[in-house]
Amino acid sequence: MLKFCANLSMLFTEVDLVERFERAKKAGFTAVEIQLPYSLSAEKIKALLLEHQLNLVLFNIDADDLLQGGEGLAAVPEKKVQFQLAVAQALEYAQILQPEVINVLPGRCFDLSREQAYLDTFKENLAYVVDVFTPLGIKIVFEAINSYDMPGFIISTSQDMLQILAELSLDNLYVQYDIYHRVSMGESVAEFINQHVDKIGHIQFADYPGRHQPGTGLIDFQKIFSLIDRSAYSGWVGAEYKPIAETINSLSWFK
Repeated sequence: MLKFCANLSMLFTEVDLVERFERAKKAGFTAVEIQLPYSLSAEKIKALLLEHQLNLVLFNIDADDLLQGGEGLAAVPEKKVQFQLAVAQALEYAQILQPEVINVLPGRCFDLSREQAYLDTFKENLAYVVDVFTPLGIKIVFEAINSYDMPGFIISTSQDMLQILAELSLDNLYVQYDIYHRVSMGESVAEFINQHVDKIGHIQFADYPGRHQPGTGLIDFQKIFSLIDRSAYSGWVGAEYKPIAETINSLSWFK
């Protein structure tokens, strides 16, 4: 049976983050994920999780200026110290919140002549994150983002992700498989899940195009969800989409 969690950075944004936990619970979710939880203290988030009897599945290590159009943090050679400070911050949150998964956003490179240096830095930083969080029993993932929404993103295809996994060969490193981004790049979701399900540490979804709820685009989610359910994947499936109108009215796929 599929386990769905609500991404509180994308869903229930009609209210402040502190109120989204209650909204998610009332909508029927038993677990949530948060892209960047750092606007609230870890203690506050823990209290909200306990109050509403929710599990926290995943959050990201801070990505600096990535969401504001910058290069981000995890791959920039000049930001290695800043990245390690972000890992330390994520570790403090993880020790309190005990998530199942930590995600590392690779980021962009705007100077193509330096792309290899960025990739090398990202791989070094990924290995560092695995060393830090593996003793806590937390799974580490990284994701590819489509090159249309984020031009210059250094990892944009499934093949890019598989190559990173092969080069690092780390036991506790997996891909975060985002269905929206993969379809945006013209890839076959079914093919990847059938061939590489053992390499998936977390799944997220939104319809394509538009990145809205299932039923608003071209993706056959009944088929996709059935495929995931039949596969060996046992993790959570995160609803990470931009609802059209209020979130509660976007959940027909869930009900």
